[in-house]
Amino acid sequence: MADGNRAMTCSWVGASGRSYKYRVYTLGTNFIAKPGNYVFAKTNAAGNWVPIYIGESGDLSERFDNHHAMPCIRRNGATHVHVHASSSNRQERLNEETDLRRNYNPPCNKQ
Repeated sequence: MADGNRAMTCSWVGASGRSYKYRVYTLGTNFIAKPGNYVFAKTNAAGNWVPIYIGESGDLSERFDNHHAMPCIRRNGATHVHVHASSSNRQERLNEETDLRRNYNPPCNKQ
């Protein structure tokens, strides 16, 4: 998925109870052009991942630096981006995003 970067994994669980497996990368990692979902995250004092922003994209190779929520993401201390290469069907990606957002209510997804 990323350009030459081995990654650990993390499972995020949606409000539905469904688990989604994501690969964990440091901010600034370059990705190949595939559709998918992503979670900007940081770890808390207990070492658990905390989601800062959850989204989807038709092309994960687009630079996250220009993401509309990046000022909020940085202000909230995100250190990593978790990526799940998923369906080319946008509605399926949106369903996954919504499922996760409903469970975690990340601070930078506030509209």
